[in-house]
Amino acid sequence: MPKLFSAGGFRFFFYSNEKNEPCHVHVKGHGGEAKFWMPGCEMVFSYRLSAKNIKNILEILKENESLIEERWNEFFKLGH
Repeated sequence: MPKLFSAGGFRFFFYSNEKNEPCHVHVKGHGGEAKFWMPGCEMVFSYRLSAKNIKNILEILKENESLIEERWNEFFKLGH
């Protein structure tokens, strides 16, 4: 489970066995979790996160969108 970074009390990561899915990121923190397709920051699901938390996550994702895509591509091109 490669950790990308932490910000705003959230951990941003992806699972190493999900290379057959489009680029996405999982987010955990503040008692909940969510998943977002990248690029575009489209929410797939959220569980136990407030609207304020989702807004904060979206801001962080937009600021780091290129980093997330780059790390995804690097990881899966290496054949993990």
